[in-house]
Amino acid sequence: MTSGAPRERIGFKRHLRAEVVAGDAVYLFSERGVTALEGGRIEAVAPLLDGTRDLQTLLRETATPGISQEQLQGLITRLATAGLVGRRSPAEISDEPAYTYWEAAGLDPDAAVSAACAPVQLLTTGSVNRSYALRTLEAAGLAIAAPGTHPGLSVVLCDDYLSPELADVDASHRRAGRPWLLARPAGERIWIGPVFQPERDQNACWHCLAHRLWGHRPAEAHVQTMLGRRRPVPRPTAGITPLMTAALSLVAVEATKWLAGYRYQGQSCIWTLDSLNMQGQRHDVRKRPQCASCGDPTLVRTQARRPVQLSARPKGSLSGGGHRALGPEQVLDLYQHLISPVSGVVKEIRRDHRGPAFLNVFQSGPMQARVGCVEGLRSALGLQSGGKGVTAVHAQTSALCEALERHCATFQGDEQTRRASFAALGDQAIHPDRCQLFHPRQLDERDAWNDTHGPFQHICAPFDEKAELNWTPVWSLTEQRHRLLPTGMLYFGAPREPGPLMVRADSNGNAAGTSLEDAVLQGLLEVVERDAVSLWWYNRTIQPAVDLGAFRDPWIAELIDVYAGMHREVWALDLTADLGIPTTVALSRRVDQPEEDVMLGFGAHLDPAIALRRALTEMNQLMPAVIGGYHSKDPDALRWWRTATRANQPYLSPDPDAPARRPADYHSSHSSDLRDDIEAIHQRLRQQGLQLLVLDQTRPDIGLPVVKVIVPGMRQFWARFAPGRLFEVPVRLGRLRQQTPYEKLNPFPIFV
Repeated sequence: MTSGAPRERIGFKRHLRAEVVAGDAVYLFSERGVTALEGGRIEAVAPLLDGTRDLQTLLRETATPGISQEQLQGLITRLATAGLVGRRSPAEISDEPAYTYWEAAGLDPDAAVSAACAPVQLLTTGSVNRSYALRTLEAAGLAIAAPGTHPGLSVVLCDDYLSPELADVDASHRRAGRPWLLARPAGERIWIGPVFQPERDQNACWHCLAHRLWGHRPAEAHVQTMLGRRRPVPRPTAGITPLMTAALSLVAVEATKWLAGYRYQGQSCIWTLDSLNMQGQRHDVRKRPQCASCGDPTLVRTQARRPVQLSARPKGSLSGGGHRALGPEQVLDLYQHLISPVSGVVKEIRRDHRGPAFLNVFQSGPMQARVGCVEGLRSALGLQSGGKGVTAVHAQTSALCEALERHCATFQGDEQTRRASFAALGDQAIHPDRCQLFHPRQLDERDAWNDTHGPFQHICAPFDEKAELNWTPVWSLTEQRHRLLPTGMLYFGAPREPGPLMVRADSNGNAAGTSLEDAVLQGLLEVVERDAVSLWWYNRTIQPAVDLGAFRDPWIAELIDVYAGMHREVWALDLTADLGIPTTVALSRRVDQPEEDVMLGFGAHLDPAIALRRALTEMNQLMPAVIGGYHSKDPDALRWWRTATRANQPYLSPDPDAPARRPADYHSSHSSDLRDDIEAIHQRLRQQGLQLLVLDQTRPDIGLPVVKVIVPGMRQFWARFAPGRLFEVPVRLGRLRQQTPYEKLNPFPIFV
């Protein structure tokens, strides 16, 4: 630089306003707050940092004696490091507000102003008015490239984020490695973003987003599929001129920020604005590693072919409803991004306000559904996952995990399957009858039964061993090899096989966890719990009471008081069966009306105190169904609530001749490691001649470990009356002198 050339000037960033209070501090005001700087030197220098002086001029004009050039330079350096001062070009600036904006954003304003002038490609799909959009974007200051050119960024406007034309847009930009900004600028709710960045492998593509969007629109997917259409159902366009102009201007803002080089997390999100209440919300859009367009679609199939290998897993959380590797707060924080009505798999987590807040009941909203039949669709539309817990955060985490568990257990088309008949598979396949456990009489009488009972109690047609159907591998921890079970038994919404319905999926043994070992343990405990409950319920055996006070749990004492305020009695029974795993049923009835509205909750755990808490929290979770009326259409539940009482169902009452069970009466123990607990239960299964099967249903895009645990021969909640444990174990345990005749089994199927 020659001596005559103008020097760079130094001053506070343009978005900062300095005010000096002598002897106090220098206060820097901005839209984001106030910063106070203390010290005599900064008070002396601050009035000069208005951007009109270079360093030499600052040194010459500083009024305070004793400030050397080195000290002044050190002060300026510290202020610059703190992001408070910067260098300015001596050239004249035509748009001071723009420079102020980019400095506030942390960018070099000269470079940002120059980059922001670059043109963008404008693409429109559907009913978007291209000419209006073009005029409005240009009026907002965005330069639009000539048709046929391919600048560094494309702005793509659509009337629906699921428009099939966007697949071609996505493909062409991925081939070119060019980013594109998607927006829907019309409608009651405007959508802006994300910026798809195909040059970055970890970023989502449009297909990743479309997968989530269709999951929130199951009825629409069903209608369009039935009508042979590929695109979403067109909606009437809603909008007023100020809204559309504002929306396009906001699109221009996002494009301009991108061109200028400003990067922030929100550019990987969809921002929605409800124009009626002016509420905005951000929805995270993340890559699906198994995406067929930008990822590896074989990931789920490869996972199913691997052995399930359990590792040592120390317990990190012993509170609430179980022993886990991580606490509920950590889980909620890790998977919070999956909660969104736009880009998530869980629409929301909200409290159920029916009943006292103590119940801590949370629901996840209507579930994402991908179903292959209209019956499954209707069921999925009304299905909500619920959460339970001794605290609100426990219940919120429970609701989230249950919803993610259900999502992972829903068929999505990338599962490992093998087409064959049972007869052709030899000993690799497990006969479905060993798991479904229908009695021959049930199969013969299924039509009459299915006409009078709810969908949970549906009895399938007899299994045809020669019929070809899809099979999926499950890992036998007992035999250390893969076995095969029908895919339709393992995944909700699996494609319906031709002919009568012979197999169907259920939730028994489905579990999510903070680790694979956590999920397997929870699923295994659920299988144990439901087996023990069925042995009691369908045989109607009289069981010992559980002494609620003996556990010295203040939460239980509070629960009893809360229920008393609802005019309800609370008690519990010990259902521990031949495996020795503490299992409890919690019960409650109304005491102020003839209809007792008897409610139940179940729990099993190696720790009897946890088993009891699980039963009580599950009862809390179900209680809103009978508060202020009956909130169910299930005929079995309604018949139970309207007619069952403690008097006419004596097996609900404790055994009067047996002492109430106290903590010391249980002979089960738990370890400090989740894998050790699994192995302890597995050993008990082997002693009973049972094998433990696990299907890892974890989805790469979800991350939360999810499994389905199957123990052929163990009973489920629902009315499954095949010979075996249901009849034999109560006699072996001494609860009954002889097996219950088929016609004497409990006529009430479990409705939970």
